[in-house]
Amino acid sequence: MVLRLMRFIFFALCVAMVVGLSGCIGESDATFVDFSERMPAERPEDTLAQSSKFKVAVGSMISAQETVVNYHQLLDYIAGKLGRNIQLVQRKTYTEINELIGQGQIDLAFICSGPYAIGKEKYGFEAMAMPQVRGSYLYQSYLIVNKDSAYERLADLKGRIFAFTDPESNTGKLVPTYWLREKGETPENFFKKTIYTYSHDNSIMAVAKSLVDGAAVHGQIWQYYNHRNPTFTSKTRIIKKSKPFGNPPVVASSHLPTRMKKRMRQLLYNMHRDPEGKRILDELMIDRFIAPKEECYHPILEMNQDAKS
Repeated sequence: MVLRLMRFIFFALCVAMVVGLSGCIGESDATFVDFSERMPAERPEDTLAQSSKFKVAVGSMISAQETVVNYHQLLDYIAGKLGRNIQLVQRKTYTEINELIGQGQIDLAFICSGPYAIGKEKYGFEAMAMPQVRGSYLYQSYLIVNKDSAYERLADLKGRIFAFTDPESNTGKLVPTYWLREKGETPENFFKKTIYTYSHDNSIMAVAKSLVDGAAVHGQIWQYYNHRNPTFTSKTRIIKKSKPFGNPPVVASSHLPTRMKKRMRQLLYNMHRDPEGKRILDELMIDRFIAPKEECYHPILEMNQDAKS
């Protein structure tokens, strides 16, 4: 409770500073709010010996602290099956993770669908698997507002404060930008102010606490918290959902040996058949890992191309 309170106080101060400065900064400027200082990610993996270390990254779909709590069992499981130490690598933005994968400094990563679809060729991503959640390998972006607000549609948020997650996020940036483009609008002209929270749980919390008027978040993450801990999701309403996209994939660096990629695929595809593996997947609300379906990411590429035209 103390940690959660400290996290929220820091978050509130950051947003208050953003809003307070809105009269001094041009209305078209998106503000980047740095949450890295308030989300330490301490795990034993960070101090393991460097020998035989397998480096894994988890994109900032949820906060760094929540990532450690929710993914450490999965990473420990992978480490046990591979017989190697696992080092959890975390960075604030998707771009930082992408670059490290491209450089071969990260072996395996759980990344967002947007960075995968758009950065696949540039960074040499190779999709290993995609999660199946509640019987589906697809997900949506949710446009959320505070439960007690009067907002019922996107148009109602004109002139309001809006939270994006990451500049490279599909659900948290590309989708709402695309929605506005369909209306002949841009975020800079439509919203009074925009901020970046760098995780979907931060965006949910910001809306729940009325620190921002609206946000676009990963639907499965909203559902995860609504099932596990609805403290903040219960104070939000979903007013719009996007078309479906392929679930965020697990990708390997092009520098990872082919033999290791094969082992990773076998490990992930069979994890639900192992009692311990299934228990961990159940904790993450994942049914199983399946082979990637590339066609599910094509709508993201289409939206991205439209945004550039």
